[in-house]
Amino acid sequence: MASRGKLKTTLEYVVARAALSTLGALPRPMSIASGRAIGRLAYLLGGRLRRTAIRNLELAFPELEPDEKKRLLRGCFDSLGRQLGEFSQLARVTPEELQRIVDCEGLEHLQAAQARGRGVILFTGHLGAWELSSFALSALGRPLSFMVRRIDNPRIEEMVNAVRTRFGNQTIDKNAVSRAALRHLNEGGTLGLLPDVNMLAREGVFVDFFGTPASTTSMPAKLALRTGAAVVPIYVPWDAERQRFVMRIESPLVVEQTGNDEVDVIQLTSQFMSSIESIVRRYPEQWLWIHKRWKTRPPGEPDLYQ
Repeated sequence: MASRGKLKTTLEYVVARAALSTLGALPRPMSIASGRAIGRLAYLLGGRLRRTAIRNLELAFPELEPDEKKRLLRGCFDSLGRQLGEFSQLARVTPEELQRIVDCEGLEHLQAAQARGRGVILFTGHLGAWELSSFALSALGRPLSFMVRRIDNPRIEEMVNAVRTRFGNQTIDKNAVSRAALRHLNEGGTLGLLPDVNMLAREGVFVDFFGTPASTTSMPAKLALRTGAAVVPIYVPWDAERQRFVMRIESPLVVEQTGNDEVDVIQLTSQFMSSIESIVRRYPEQWLWIHKRWKTRPPGEPDLYQ
């Protein structure tokens, strides 16, 4: 059984490395076109993912006609394919080349937050080219640490991590994030997070996302309230008019402390999700609709995906 597991790990790695290497060897326009073609193929073959996405779109945009929901869903797979093509290029892209791909707006917000010296929680959502949010900042000379869920295949994880950390970033395993993150923020560091995924009930709090309670990690809010770190949103959507990604760093959230820790955590977590909802409403075809965001339900509520 052990040898069978090792063979599976090796085969998965060979396929993933071959795919990324092949796309990465292409000129960028061809790599992006190929990635988008893979996204369209995944749309055709991914029946279960399509069903999840359509249900999510029903919850988020009940007013939309079925054809419009399908258009957004096709856009989601197209966006994922584009990011695959872009990611394949990151192993060899130079900072100068990256600046021709990504426009940066609002860097002064991050600079001011970092100048406070009390740490920065930089958060984004699974929208557009979210991998570029940390990668582009490190290429601009502002590396950070960010939380990740390690890929189950350790060889693929090592390959992906080498790209993510190429310009000085560091990754923190989400299973050990609290202690490492607290230390990093207390030292004045910048911590990257993606809080827009479903959490088990014991790991999060329920806050509204598109009007439906969603179990959301409470850890970023707890860290901000404990350390006094600034909380700064960052998003990297594809701008069709510019034909470029636009990395937008927004003004910090207002962090209020009432003395009631439970209320403060829920209020700040709600701000996280309100910010992400706002950007998703602007670019709905670029968010990760294939994830069961509302899977965990408050006690007594039915499963929304049955």
